[in-house]
Amino acid sequence: MSDSQNSPLPSSVEASDQELTRQLRQIERRDWWAWGYSILVMLLLTFAVISFSLPALQQELKTFFNVKVSDALFGLIVLVVVFNVYTIYQQVLIKRLRLQLAEKHGHSEILRNLAMVDPLTGLYNRRFAMQRLASEVARSERRGHPLTVLTLDLNDFKQINDMHGHPAGDQVLQEFATHLNRVIRGSDLAVRLGGDEFLVLLPECTLEQLQLVLGRLGSLVVDWQGHKIPVTFSSGWRQYQLGDRPEELLARADQALYAGKRANKKAPALAKTVETDADPTPHRG
Repeated sequence: MSDSQNSPLPSSVEASDQELTRQLRQIERRDWWAWGYSILVMLLLTFAVISFSLPALQQELKTFFNVKVSDALFGLIVLVVVFNVYTIYQQVLIKRLRLQLAEKHGHSEILRNLAMVDPLTGLYNRRFAMQRLASEVARSERRGHPLTVLTLDLNDFKQINDMHGHPAGDQVLQEFATHLNRVIRGSDLAVRLGGDEFLVLLPECTLEQLQLVLGRLGSLVVDWQGHKIPVTFSSGWRQYQLGDRPEELLARADQALYAGKRANKKAPALAKTVETDADPTPHRG
């Protein structure tokens, strides 16, 4: 099978996110100190105002500290203003960092989607499929659950492109992907490997249940500018056996697929055709 080319998520993006988060937390920690100092200065200012309004206390403080209460009051007011300006600056800085972090996070999500999702069909791509397959193999090995890997290849897809053009081929891929997502379970994973090749991971699926999935999938008729394009597929599958590695599991399903295609060319079988008005807009299952 051909491997789709996907750009990995740049590590610099995640490093930038982490740096912004670190700066934000550092500023927020400093912000608590600023609030604490502001409260202390406000208490001193309150005490100075009370002293200023009580002449007897004012005289005692002047004698004890050798400083005029009015000068002390002026100094405290200056401190209050300085702390307030600093606090406002901190809040503005925090808000700006939070906006930058949200923007970076949005960009990271876009890059992650580009790295994991096929842009034409909306299905997951090969990169994500191999990660998920490794997880499912580990789970089946640990718990003994069945796991079936199903590979699909559209028949005569090149002829569709040659006869109707690549936009028609794109619509065929989109409608097939949509139809595929509709017939599998929520726990299953539909993947576009590249070109006209698809993969379905079917956890806890026996071979008997697999036949039900294939029966529901049937084949497809796509309406393209008044032309009915019949779409059929070939399939191959492999059920997990203890000790199978993910790459081996996929390779054996792939081998079964092409063995079936060769057999169909020698002895073509009639396939039931199922018409659909499937919405061409893809959705991931």
